[in-house]
Amino acid sequence: MSAPPLEPMPEDWTRGLAVVAHPDDLEYGASSAIARWTAEGRDVAYLLACRGEAGIDTLPPAECGPLREAEQRAAAAEVGVSVVEFLDDHPDGLIEYGIPLRRDIAAAIRRHRPELVVTGNFHETWFGGGGRNMADHVAVGRACVDAVRDAANRWLFPELGEPWAGVRWVAVAGSPLSGHGVAVDDHIDRGIASLAAHRAYLAALSGDMADPGAFLRSHAGRAAQRLPGARFATTFELIPV
Repeated sequence: MSAPPLEPMPEDWTRGLAVVAHPDDLEYGASSAIARWTAEGRDVAYLLACRGEAGIDTLPPAECGPLREAEQRAAAAEVGVSVVEFLDDHPDGLIEYGIPLRRDIAAAIRRHRPELVVTGNFHETWFGGGGRNMADHVAVGRACVDAVRDAANRWLFPELGEPWAGVRWVAVAGSPLSGHGVAVDDHIDRGIASLAAHRAYLAALSGDMADPGAFLRSHAGRAAQRLPGARFATTFELIPV
């Protein structure tokens, strides 16, 4: 049975915040949509739970973390994002869902005051049931959804400043429950350039994920089959708040 057509993503917003676990998480799909949004004049900031310091087997964390942070900043610049923040208390590979992570994400939401929050897939598997998800992705995505509510509640974390109840949606990239999409026909090349900026990380990979152009065009092309009129698309599970 084929997947149902995608609904278009909301367009009536101006500020977004993308919250993910690692450098490269946004670049495997979502960054092409972000390139479109920033080209349309929307403001998007990034928050990463860690610097991906345990992500390259041949590099010790003390060397890998700063390198991957620099690559992430370069990747963000390719799609028009200039604000990239990293948390300091959540080590790569050992990120835990809990109050400290929710607090840190809620603080960022109150600072940036987004209407749309983007996060990564936090379900146990990926689209089509292929492969188990990583624990870091699950922890950060679930904490992000809860932090949206935390940020709106004035009685939680009052030391973080005024509450922000202006988040209208959480958009989950790469979700097996995706029902919305963004046409990225004119922005796929910027998304590819954004992923290609992770040079050291890609050099350590093997398989199709090591080829930014082929990987992203293949996935975005399949997604576009569910979005009438699109050649390339990015998919999201949209959670109204």
